[in-house]
Amino acid sequence: MGPAGQGALVLSVTLLVLLSGAPVAFALGAISIVFLVIFDGLDALRVVAETFYGGLNDFTLVSIPMFVMMGAAIGSSPAGKDLYEALDRWLYRVPGGLVISNLGACALFAALTGSSPATCAAIGKMGIPEMRKRGYPDDIATGSICAGGTLGILIPPSITFILYGIATETSIGRLFLAGVLPGIMLTGLFILWTLFIMWKRGFRAHAADFRYTWREKFTSIPKVAPFLAIVVGVMYVLYGGIATPSEAAGVGAALCVVLAVLIYRMWSPQAWWAILRDTTRESVMILMIIGAAVLFGYMLTSLYLTQTLAQAIADLNVNRWVLMFLINVFLLVCGCFIPPAAIILMTSPILLPIIRAAGFDPVWFGVILTINMEIGLISPPVGLNIYVINSIAPDVRLMQIMRGAFPYVLCMVLAIVILSVFPEIATWLPDKMMGTVH
Repeated sequence: MGPAGQGALVLSVTLLVLLSGAPVAFALGAISIVFLVIFDGLDALRVVAETFYGGLNDFTLVSIPMFVMMGAAIGSSPAGKDLYEALDRWLYRVPGGLVISNLGACALFAALTGSSPATCAAIGKMGIPEMRKRGYPDDIATGSICAGGTLGILIPPSITFILYGIATETSIGRLFLAGVLPGIMLTGLFILWTLFIMWKRGFRAHAADFRYTWREKFTSIPKVAPFLAIVVGVMYVLYGGIATPSEAAGVGAALCVVLAVLIYRMWSPQAWWAILRDTTRESVMILMIIGAAVLFGYMLTSLYLTQTLAQAIADLNVNRWVLMFLINVFLLVCGCFIPPAAIILMTSPILLPIIRAAGFDPVWFGVILTINMEIGLISPPVGLNIYVINSIAPDVRLMQIMRGAFPYVLCMVLAIVILSVFPEIATWLPDKMMGTVH
C-alpha cells in the first residue's frame, strides 16, 4: 500500500475513533501505536515512550497549568457576575445593552482565563437568567453568550495560542499580541450585529424613564478593577522583557489566587479543593493530548504521510488564496468534529510548511486558525459551548441556541475575510512591540 492509501486509511480510522466519543488523547495514542506496528513492525514500539516523553519535555508547557489555574480561580469566584453587572450599569440605555454587556464581559473575562468554556459558564450563569427575566428572546440570550465565550481562545492569554506556538515553534509572545486587535475587532462585530437585531426587533429591556445613578455606576468598578490590573500586569511583564510566558503565567495565577481570597473571601477548603481538582484535571487532559498528538505526528511522518500530503497540495499549483480557502474549509470541517487542542496539534506541523511556502505569515495564520476553532466551538455535533449553554438553560432547545449563535458564526467568517484583506490587523502589534521578523 502506497502513502496515499495509507493516508486515506489513517484518516478514516482516526475520524471514526474520534467520532465514537473516545477520549482524544487515548484515541490518538492507540491509533499511532497500531499503525506503527502494522506498517513498521514491532520494532517501532521502541520509540513510543521516548517520543511521548519528548512531546512533554518542554518548559513552555508549564504555562498551561498556570493559565488554567488562573481561569479556575477567577471562574470559581463571583468575578464574572461583578464584571457583568459593572458593564450593565454603564450600557443599560443602549439597544440590547444587556447583551452587549454580556459580550463585553465575555471579552474581558477571556483576558483573565484564556478558556472558552470557562468564559461561557462564568458569564452565562449570571447573564442568561437575567436576560430572560427581562424579556430578551431566548435565541439572543443564549446564542450571544455561546458566541461571546469563544473569545476566550482568541483574546490573550490563550491556551490555543500556546499549543499552536509549541506545535509550530512560533513565538508565543508574538501570538498573544497578534490576538489582541482581532479579538477587539471580533467583539466589535458581535456588538454591531446585536445592536442591529435588537433595533430591528424594537426591543427595550428597561422602562424609558429607568436610570442608574452615577454612584451606582462607579461603585460597581472597584471589585473588577484589580483583576483587569492583573491582565495589564501579565502583559507588561511578558512584553517588557521581564518574564517568559511560563513565568508570567505563574505570576498571573498567584495574583488571581490572592485577589480571589482578599476580595471574595474564598477561604473555604472545599472551594480550593474544587479549583485545584479542576486545574489538575484540565491540565492533565491537555498535556496528555499534547503527548499523544506528538506521537501521532511522528507516526504520520515515519509513514511519509505528511510529506505526501504537503507535496500533493503543493502540486495543486493553485493561487495561494485558493489554497488558503481550501485550508479554511478543511479546518472548519475538522472543528465540527474534533476539539481545538487536537486539531491544532495534529494539523499545525503539516500545514505550517505549506503556509510558509505560500508566503503567509505563521503568526497571522495562527489567528486565522484560532477563529476557525472558535467557529467549531459553536458548531454541532461537538460544539462544546452549545452544550455548556444548554446546561445553564436546559429548557431552551439546542436548535434555538444554534439559531441564535449562527449570525455570530457569520461574523467570525467575516472576521477571517477582513484579516485576509488586511493582515496587518494581526501582525502590526507584534511587529511594533517585538520588531519585524525577516
